[in-house]
Amino acid sequence: MRNVDRNEERAIGRSGIGLVFGFCIGAGVAVQGRINGALGVRLADGIAAATISFATGSLALLVAFLLSPALRAGVAEVRAAVSGGRLAPWQLLGGLCGAFFVAAQGLTIAAIGVTAFTVAVVAGQLLSSLVVDRLGLAPNGRTPITAWRIFAAALGIAGVVLSVGGGSAPATVATGVPDIPALLIVLPALAGIGLAWQQAINGRVGATGGPFAATLINFAVGLTALLLLDLHTLSDTGLPDEFPTNPRLYTGGLIGVAFIALASVTVGLIGVLLLGLTSVAGQLVTAVLLDAVDAKLSPLAIASCVIVLGAVVVASRAGR
Repeated sequence: MRNVDRNEERAIGRSGIGLVFGFCIGAGVAVQGRINGALGVRLADGIAAATISFATGSLALLVAFLLSPALRAGVAEVRAAVSGGRLAPWQLLGGLCGAFFVAAQGLTIAAIGVTAFTVAVVAGQLLSSLVVDRLGLAPNGRTPITAWRIFAAALGIAGVVLSVGGGSAPATVATGVPDIPALLIVLPALAGIGLAWQQAINGRVGATGGPFAATLINFAVGLTALLLLDLHTLSDTGLPDEFPTNPRLYTGGLIGVAFIALASVTVGLIGVLLLGLTSVAGQLVTAVLLDAVDAKLSPLAIASCVIVLGAVVVASRAGR
């Protein structure tokens, strides 16, 4: 009986740590988004800003790889796992999902608005998380789809819809209804689906070679994809006229290294759905705090935080 109680206490403790980590990941995503967004405005090219972010993160990881025997051993362990069949080659491609997310931003936001993009991404991510957890793609194993988990995902989506209330999508003159081509909604939804799969497979790689080995591989794959995309773009537009000199605009990649590594650990503690919900909650709460500093606090934003935090509670209780 005591052993059962101790095991339950350990499981609760692991879940608690995972929830805190997930919230911190969301906070990092929010801060990185502001930094990369500002860099994109200065460059007039959001994809170029994301490429620079991936490049600075990759450079930091390359330096760490050269200096850290533990990181080199982790990468070697991942290579051995692929050779031995313990990891499939496609499980190393999580960075493609990050690159696709950035491309979807650049291709769709101007046409559909931030509101529709955000809702489509979060809806895709949370609904996909249910399936990914059910398939057991993350290191924590299979988690069945239940009514409570579906309700938690729906509640999380509702919270995000409320947070972006007011809308920014274009509307038809005659009806005032957003006139959004279906394909342009599908792209961010697919990007959200990809985020859930990315978290799961990065977790598998991290469980094999360690979180920073998973992060290094993620950044290398994502940077390669973005460079190919940027080369195509630059052939038409050329390089930016000038690059910003403010060093803070180049810290987004370092923040990305931190939260990608942390996510590869966290997904094994709480699963993909809870990681998605807690990171969304972290993003919303951090955005509220940043808006409060800028004296732009919105009651709807506060209410959305409460709703998403409620979704976290529902999902965490549903898993017990």
